Amino acid sequence: MEKLGIHLPSLVVYLMNFLLLLGLLYLFAYKPILKMLDQRSARIREGLDRAEAMKQGAESSEQRIREQLEQARREGQGIVQQAAQVGERLKEESRQEARQEAERIMVRARAEIQVERDQALEELRREFADVAIMAAEKVIRTRLDKETHRRLIEETLEEARGLKGTA
Repeated sequence: MEKLGIHLPSLVVYLMNFLLLLGLLYLFAYKPILKMLDQRSARIREGLDRAEAMKQGAESSEQRIREQLEQARREGQGIVQQAAQVGERLKEESRQEARQEAERIMVRARAEIQVERDQALEELRREFADVAIMAAEKVIRTRLDKETHRRLIEETLEEARGLKGTA
């Protein structure tokens, strides 16, 4: 081996040094490095697990939020429908009140018209009586008692009304 440039006692010493160094490195460097790498790997795994759990939590939270938004949307639509129904009901109540008020006004107006008609008829009777008295005075050329003539005319009108009522 010497021809190859290998000196056997040096090779054995080098080999021993290498094995000794390898043993020392294994004991003092490799094990702590492996331990540190294992710990780091465990921390990374834990971090990934936490990240996955957080992701799942975020997804479930997002799903709950979607469900709550959908429920809020449905409730909002329900409220809008209720408001529309209340509005329609109020509108119908207002129409009904307006109809009732119009009916009350019509009844009052009819009553007032009847009163005015009765007053006009009474006034017409008085005027007719006055005209009849004036005509009778002119016919007999003397002044008659107005009250007597008025009474006679009213009696005649009542009789005429009675005849019309039975006919």
